[in-house]
Amino acid sequence: MSRPWPEALTRHRRAVVVTGASGGVGRATALAFAARGDRVALLARGRAGLAATADEVRRVGGEALVVPVDVADARAVEDAAQQVADEFGRIDVWVNNAFAGVFARFTDVAPEEFRRVTEVTYLGCVFGTRAALRHMLPVNHGTIVQVGSALAYRGIPLQSAYCGAKHAIQGFNESLRCELLHGRSRVRTTMVQLPAMNTPQFDWVLSRMPRRARPVAPVYQPEVAARAIVHAAGHPRRREYWVGGSTVATLLANAVAPGLLDRYLARTGFDAQQDEPQGAQQDTRQDERRPRAEHDGAGNLWAPADGPHGHDFGAHGRFDAESLPASGEEWLSRNRARIGAGLLVGSLGAAVTAGALRRRA
Repeated sequence: MSRPWPEALTRHRRAVVVTGASGGVGRATALAFAARGDRVALLARGRAGLAATADEVRRVGGEALVVPVDVADARAVEDAAQQVADEFGRIDVWVNNAFAGVFARFTDVAPEEFRRVTEVTYLGCVFGTRAALRHMLPVNHGTIVQVGSALAYRGIPLQSAYCGAKHAIQGFNESLRCELLHGRSRVRTTMVQLPAMNTPQFDWVLSRMPRRARPVAPVYQPEVAARAIVHAAGHPRRREYWVGGSTVATLLANAVAPGLLDRYLARTGFDAQQDEPQGAQQDTRQDERRPRAEHDGAGNLWAPADGPHGHDFGAHGRFDAESLPASGEEWLSRNRARIGAGLLVGSLGAAVTAGALRRRA
């Protein structure tokens, strides 16, 4: 059961939509909003994951609305948004997080697979944004958070479809932001660029690599992303947020020396996204109790791994032992106004002290 909230606080509880809420970053984000007492609509395909997420949302004090939907279906997303608005009365925050991917060389990705990744990751974001705006623009209120990646600026090998989709989201969001600013709208859009995350995607993604897929180190826990997304939703005037030192380093290196980065990733990008053979065997033994994707051949591209006969994969992947629970860059990003004020006060204090010393001299 949900924890009872005082009436005054309940009036300020936000109505939040999170896509891809059945696992990984989406699930952690839904729980982070719920811990604030928000009402959270959970959108995803996987029934098992959605049901488990809803239970967790209620346990931490939020209100959950489960809406099974494939974000690649524009009409279904519109219907889902209407269901949320009917249930919650409004939509205050919409988080576009759902995605799909294929780990393979570009020439090994079939056209229909590339299209599917693009439809889920990019068009799912477009359709979600359109559905959110349909409810936000008439009341001139609301925030849309696009969950991006360092790969929205910097493509890497073996993820051409995903990188292309994230780049597309970046361009789309910039265009939309300009239009909203031009119209002096109070509806905001912002983007959160994430590093490698410890999520279940590496156990259910379609992969044609010889070894087991893994994120490029350093790896962060999904709660790091969730904190950044919740903060961005509350502070959407900022254009975007960078999470993780690896994101900052990658984006800066790409801006300064993209050609050098091409060559570096050509040498390191293949091995960095695969477990070593011996380590992969060891991981398999350690993870014998961990559920695997129902459709190992196609991952979760066409059907959810946590579907009617699937398992709940949770928010975390199999990389807990190496994953970082916090990000200094994310903390600085969330607290830069406070830090700036502190530096200003410190500078003024130093100036006053210096002036007093000069007068005494």
